Amino acid sequence: MSEYIHKDHNVTALLYHLVFPAKYRRAVFDENVDMVLKEVCLGIEARYEIKFVEIGTDKDHVHFLVQSVPRYSVTKIVTMIKSITAKEIFKRCPQVKKKLWGGEFWTGGYFASTVGKHGNEATIGMYVKNQGNEYQKLHSDSQMGLF
Repeated sequence: MSEYIHKDHNVTALLYHLVFPAKYRRAVFDENVDMVLKEVCLGIEARYEIKFVEIGTDKDHVHFLVQSVPRYSVTKIVTMIKSITAKEIFKRCPQVKKKLWGGEFWTGGYFASTVGKHGNEATIGMYVKNQGNEYQKLHSDSQMGLF
């Protein structure tokens, strides 16, 4: 489960749902590759301010639920994860290179979406839209002599 990250001047809960397809959408994720991927991600956690809340592999793509700090843009997070995991998977699982000619593990593209800790887009949208309404209601009631 994600937690708030406390720094000197901010508190954040930045969660991203990322999906990376394997190059050519090849079915390269077996038990061994899945295990290596997760081990590498634990190493990334130890070196960088990124937490892998969940990792789910399918045969030809991976879903990540990642928490990070504002210092890293989504593009930086994606680049970091893709480059480190690709290098290590090729190194530890040489059979994967036979399925993926050209020396690339991931496709160039990815899917990224923010994830709310306490609500979905509609809930947060209504919360933001209604900011100040209580003040406006109290202010207009006091002007009408109700207070």
